[in-house]
Amino acid sequence: MNKPADHVANAATAAANTVSAAERIDARAERVKTATSEAVDRTRDAVDRAADRVESTLHNATDKAAHGATRAAEKAEEAKLRGKEAYGEAVDTANDWLDTAREYVREKPVQSIALALAAGWLAGRILRN
Repeated sequence: MNKPADHVANAATAAANTVSAAERIDARAERVKTATSEAVDRTRDAVDRAADRVESTLHNATDKAAHGATRAAEKAEEAKLRGKEAYGEAVDTANDWLDTAREYVREKPVQSIALALAAGWLAGRILRN
């Protein structure tokens, strides 16, 4: 039995196994590093695509909201103009009626007084009942 030689052989085998284990650890670490890098790249690409979709959707929504607000403002302006026209027409009609009533009173003062008395008497009867 050659004990020193066995120790040397065992030490050499252990050293070889240690180098081999270190190489295996390095190889596995490199595979983990590569896989992690690929996963990060895929995740970054997916996040970029999602951000682009969100940005596009937000732009579309903003454009639609702006278009809706513009149309609402246009409709409000149209309604305002129609209201002003209707108000002007009503004022003109009321003024025409007042002018007609004034002319009638000037032309027929007795009939106007009789008509006013009759209208007052009728209004009093209606309101009393």
